Amino acid sequence: MAETADSSSKPSSSTVSRTVLLLMRVLTFVFLLIALILLAANKETEEDTSSGDSAEFKFNDFRAFRYMMATIVIGFAYNLLQMALSIFTVVSGNRILNGNVGYLFDFFGDKIMSFVLLSGSAAGFGASEDLHIIFKNAELPFNVYFAKANASASLLLFGFMCTAIASIFTSFALPKKA
Repeated sequence: MAETADSSSKPSSSTVSRTVLLLMRVLTFVFLLIALILLAANKETEEDTSSGDSAEFKFNDFRAFRYMMATIVIGFAYNLLQMALSIFTVVSGNRILNGNVGYLFDFFGDKIMSFVLLSGSAAGFGASEDLHIIFKNAELPFNVYFAKANASASLLLFGFMCTAIASIFTSFALPKKA
């Protein structure tokens, strides 16, 4: 009888999976939100002392940073949807999308979104490093601008990792076919 009491006090593995999945979604939300704010607010104006010219850069001046912003926004929207579904599942114990369709949506959605987030992060890192080298040789230092762009790309990379971990947990829930 003591064994029954001990085993009933442990949460089931599906409860633990749902809780970890919700935690990964919340972490992804936080990383994407901060990455979005950093990239959107990233603006740098510097004056060239020799010519008196000034230059201003924003994220939308570069295609790679616009792509990175698009991946953040798409990932953010998908993650908000999945967070709402996860919260409902954890609180009620029931899924909104029942059957195989719900599990497949979670699995393939997480897989695709993780790769989208990874590609946005890679585009941001690559553009930031290339542009840093180009402007390092010019007489306009934009170190702060590129540091913020790298920070945003890093947070997007962390968002990718959380989504990839979530996709592993959603794969455990896939129905087993004989």
